[in-house]
Amino acid sequence: MVNEKNICQIAILWQGDKRQFVKKSTFAVYSLIVETHLLPAFGNLNTVTEKEVQEFVLQKLNDGLSQKTIKDMLIVLRMILKFGAKNNYCPYSPIDVIFPTDRERQELEVLSITSQKKIMRFVEDNFTFRNLGIYICLSTGIRIGELCALTWDDIDTERCVIHIRKTIQRIYIRENGIKHTELLIDTPKTATSIRDIPMTKELLSIIKPLRKIVKGDYYVLTNDESPTEPRTYRNYYKKLLVKLDIPPIKFHGLRHSFATRCIESQCDYKTVSVLLGHSNISTTLNLYVHPNFDQKKKCIDKMLKSLK
Repeated sequence: MVNEKNICQIAILWQGDKRQFVKKSTFAVYSLIVETHLLPAFGNLNTVTEKEVQEFVLQKLNDGLSQKTIKDMLIVLRMILKFGAKNNYCPYSPIDVIFPTDRERQELEVLSITSQKKIMRFVEDNFTFRNLGIYICLSTGIRIGELCALTWDDIDTERCVIHIRKTIQRIYIRENGIKHTELLIDTPKTATSIRDIPMTKELLSIIKPLRKIVKGDYYVLTNDESPTEPRTYRNYYKKLLVKLDIPPIKFHGLRHSFATRCIESQCDYKTVSVLLGHSNISTTLNLYVHPNFDQKKKCIDKMLKSLK
């Protein structure tokens, strides 16, 4: 192959090309995957075999990484190899790797109903803008990046709706060999994440009096022109759980708790999926819909009854 290059050289050229076509936040994720995982494993190679990729996958699993994280790495690796083949830098053949079967389903972190009520009552009795954010998450299921990017103009008290139009995240960038981070406010990753979420009567009763006196372009969590970033708000949330003597769960557990309460309340799955901003209803079903024994028995009894 006349223009043969190793994977490191191809990855650099691929990044230069890819930067033009994807969002800055997406490119930052790709670059981090390349630098942290792919180049140490494959950078000096001119070709990558299926056996080498399979060994890479098993090693990452042993390191404790999730299957989803590893599959994201493989997506980037395949893009690099296809780019290399297209430009005659390296050969490419489809790579088919096998993941071990999950023997146990990982339990979602969800607040108990008692803990959820305790948090919501505390916020109602101890108002601060930071506390309000936790109440909003439990009432709407929005992601932490969407919450941190929320401004008062995004909240329509006349229509009783919250408009999700942007997200905030800290991204890691490497430019000219220099690493730095940047706080980025951008549109959500997928079109379905841009959505309108109705407010509960309880949430509206808290927000409506505030909406009359706050500045529309101020961020909700800070009531200021400057936002707080997700990692800072996570730290505040952790301290609040300790203060309330509630077992620790990740901030994303608030979103899981909202979705779980919706499913427990017999909300239809499609509506829950739209509220969460999932791009596919299968994501909602796989995460939250796990019928218990009584539900299975009821289903079978109903089926048998139809045959009589």
